[in-house]
Amino acid sequence: MNNLPKKEYLYLIEMKVRDYECDLQGVVNNANYQHYMEHARHEFLESLGDNFGRMHDAGYDAFISRVEIDYKVSLKSGDRFWVGLNIHRDGAKLVFDQDVIRMSDQKVCAAGHIFSVLVHNGRLTRGEYFDQLLQGLEY
Repeated sequence: MNNLPKKEYLYLIEMKVRDYECDLQGVVNNANYQHYMEHARHEFLESLGDNFGRMHDAGYDAFISRVEIDYKVSLKSGDRFWVGLNIHRDGAKLVFDQDVIRMSDQKVCAAGHIFSVLVHNGRLTRGEYFDQLLQGLEY
């Protein structure tokens, strides 16, 4: 069993690279790191007891307003990795600070900052729904 990452995360999910996620060079295509981070955010939301379908039905929709990803080390087919997630507020935005970490050597393969805004019934909010959802979490 691999040790957990050295850095602490609010949420951590384990994943494995699938063959079709790799490009001609035999490494994970850069776009897939964003998919990994997105999957972790969705699972994090579900771990809090909510999901995007229920949010939408209640008139709330979260949108990504900005993505910053630094690519550091390539993952290869079959690699096991974690996606770690921390959050912080930036005004009305909820920012997800995410790392993709290869389990075998704990190297950070990609580091991202994903900025999310929340709309209620078509109007931009100050993120009160985020505050309510995250109430009680230390972040």
